[in-house]
Amino acid sequence: MGFVIAIIIGGVIGWLASLIMKTNAQMGVLANIIVGVVGSVLGHVIAGMLGIAAFGSLGSFVISLVGAVILIALLRALGVFK
Repeated sequence: MGFVIAIIIGGVIGWLASLIMKTNAQMGVLANIIVGVVGSVLGHVIAGMLGIAAFGSLGSFVISLVGAVILIALLRALGVFK
């Protein structure tokens, strides 16, 4: 059950990040899920390296969203998204 919830939340985070970065038209559901899950891990790794701790669900959600936005920015720099 936890895996299904992680997929759903990852999809929402990826979708919100794609709206923020204006790549929503280029991304499908699967890309949103992948960006959301990988971006979440990236965000938490970066936050941990900076000494930032996520307090509660909202803090974790914000760090995950920032990580997904960073991931889309990196993919855009590599030419995956325009």
